[in-house]
Amino acid sequence: MGKKIFIDKKDKIFIAGHNGMVGNSIKETFLRNGYNNLLFEDRKKLDLTNLIKVKEFFEIHRPDVVVLAAAKVGGIVANSKYPTEFILENLKIQTNIIEIAWKYSVKRFLFLGSSCIYPKFSKQPIKEEYLLEGNLEPTNEYYAIAKIAGIKLCQALRKEYNFDAICLMPTNLYGPGDNYDYQNSHVLPAFIRKFYEAKIKELDVVTCWGDGSPLREFLHAEDLGEACLFVLENYFPIVNKHNSDLIHLNVGTGKDITIKELAQIVASLVGFKGKIIWDISKPNGTHQKKLDISAIKKLGWEPKIGLKQGIERTIKEYIMDINNKDFYSI
Repeated sequence: MGKKIFIDKKDKIFIAGHNGMVGNSIKETFLRNGYNNLLFEDRKKLDLTNLIKVKEFFEIHRPDVVVLAAAKVGGIVANSKYPTEFILENLKIQTNIIEIAWKYSVKRFLFLGSSCIYPKFSKQPIKEEYLLEGNLEPTNEYYAIAKIAGIKLCQALRKEYNFDAICLMPTNLYGPGDNYDYQNSHVLPAFIRKFYEAKIKELDVVTCWGDGSPLREFLHAEDLGEACLFVLENYFPIVNKHNSDLIHLNVGTGKDITIKELAQIVASLVGFKGKIIWDISKPNGTHQKKLDISAIKKLGWEPKIGLKQGIERTIKEYIMDINNKDFYSI
């Protein structure tokens, strides 16, 4: 008898947030692996912050499996500027989908969080059990609190009602379809755009935030997609009234790099030959956030795409995208 797989290729699978970088990678992973009974809905037709609309969708489509990849996300600037929107919108999306999925007896549920759920001064590498052991990083605490609430709601439903909810906490993500807006993007896509534009404009200098010393870990979205399918097929935590084991797993590479090294890699790959200046008046954020991925590796998953290879692919996709869509102008 073979190993038990917890989902079936015939299952009707709803991917919330399928148009985003993460959701699209998950969708493509499922399709590559023979899962063709997929449900998506455009955000204009299904407002995930509207409980009534979410309930109507589940009533009509009755999904067997749900992957919650939808979220309001952004970098330091956006999180600092719009804390209300980051906590309120994410809480609404999560609570609506998790509650309705439970009430409509979805057989497996996957919630995606973020490594920012862990304390700012967490021990390194960060283990899953370090959750709530200290204060959060102030620059993204509102988003982090929403994600923690999502994890705890999934944990409570599994513990009290045996609802089969599991969670993945990915590290910093990048890949095709990323957000390259200066106000809302994360560091890697921001670097790609900044250095590419500097090259095209033949600038001599590019200024980056902070001093470049923080360490960050990066995972290609395609690897996350594979991890999502892997845990849905293979991961079954046990949580009951007498067992408070965590139901979330870290997913990353287990390797980090300084922001200064990252900037140098991106600059080199896009062909920018000018000088990089660091604006130390801007915040660095948490000094280090390297995940301990030993738990998911013991189950049999590990990343396949190296950082330099992944960045090179992402830059090519970015250039192709802006040329095809013709929205880039100097």
